[in-house]
Amino acid sequence: MVNNAATLGRSGTHSYLLVRASAIVLALYFIYLVSFIASHNLSYDVWLGFFGQISTKAFTLLALVCMLVHAWIGLWGVLSDYVHHTYWRMFLQGVLNLVALFYVAAGVVILWSV
Repeated sequence: MVNNAATLGRSGTHSYLLVRASAIVLALYFIYLVSFIASHNLSYDVWLGFFGQISTKAFTLLALVCMLVHAWIGLWGVLSDYVHHTYWRMFLQGVLNLVALFYVAAGVVILWSV
């Protein structure tokens, strides 16, 4: 079995399960947001109150982490399939993973400042 430090999963099965579980969490978060938007007249105060709830903050944080896991494994899969030069693949993977980490860090800062 080949172990690759660039993937989050310990094996192909583990990566498969991580991607599927993160997709389910992201789909539930999407439904949560859409149901809130559909059932309220949105204003700044309503939106602030919604994201001020600890349950919404926790669910959003979980969705951010799931987005990172999903992107990390997905980028590895796409780049390993389509970028055959090792240097460019590692470079692109590093840059894109740093961007994903930055998105999560920015999301955490924004989320907990509300």
